[in-house]
Amino acid sequence: MTSPAPTGVVVMAYGTPRGPGDVLAYYTDIRRGRPPSDEQLADLTRRYEAIGGVSPLAARTAAQVAAVAAALERLAPGDFLVTQGAKHSQPQIEDAVDGLAERGVRRLVGLVLAPHYSAMSVGEYIERTRARAIEHGIETVFVERWHDDPTLVEVLAQRVVDAVDRLALGPEDRLELVVSAHSLPERILATGDRYPDELRETAELVAARAGVTSFRTGWQSAGRTPEPWLGPDMLELLRLLADEGVQAVVVCPAGFTSDHLEVLYDLDIEASRRADELGLRFTRTASLNDDPRIAAALARRILQAASGAWPQ
Repeated sequence: MTSPAPTGVVVMAYGTPRGPGDVLAYYTDIRRGRPPSDEQLADLTRRYEAIGGVSPLAARTAAQVAAVAAALERLAPGDFLVTQGAKHSQPQIEDAVDGLAERGVRRLVGLVLAPHYSAMSVGEYIERTRARAIEHGIETVFVERWHDDPTLVEVLAQRVVDAVDRLALGPEDRLELVVSAHSLPERILATGDRYPDELRETAELVAARAGVTSFRTGWQSAGRTPEPWLGPDMLELLRLLADEGVQAVVVCPAGFTSDHLEVLYDLDIEASRRADELGLRFTRTASLNDDPRIAAALARRILQAASGAWPQ
């Protein structure tokens, strides 16, 4: 009797150039096939150089995918075949689905390494996965959001506590926790997209668990396009906090799950420099990366999604 094919899993992330020679192709892909100007390319290259020449995102994502695969294997040995797909670099989402189809997969669970759902972000990953899966006759189900996962909240809250401890605040120091995510164009608000609401929910849960009473959400890493993006931007927010009399800021970049350019440059260099100029004590929470607790939580959500879609 032939054993049933395992359920495929595509764990997805944004992607990153693997070296300086890949930056142009990567940036062109982000711009939907339109090459960047020389000035735009030089600016992005400068940012990568500032964090050592290359982002650690490719290695971090591979480690995250491996951790999820290992956690699934512990929960359901032999039942899942896990692979990685990226939105803007290799292997792309479609490559991941093709590879699973070649291995006989007929059912697939998709998960994006981003906790908060927006049709413009996670929704695009889902649509690309679904479209390719349909070509192969593969059934799909998705873990669309996990912004309020109890394990995520617990891990982020502990990182907030650790970050506050690093600041060694006095009893009179005013602290503000900023829970951030990648900005998106403001036009998502007209469609009722709950992306900002989900970030707020994460912030409320994490602050309560960490025992922080003063917090707000903030946005970072907005695209360089003419249209308005969600704000306030992190650099603007730091100035507002300084004007309000805040002395110390902890940023929890909850919308990002690993170390990469938007954390290592936009926060560790750019925001840190602005905070110093404003006289603010500043730190951020450690990234989740391949924390085994998060991997186990995501594995449980994948298993739950598969069980609900295809009862045994």
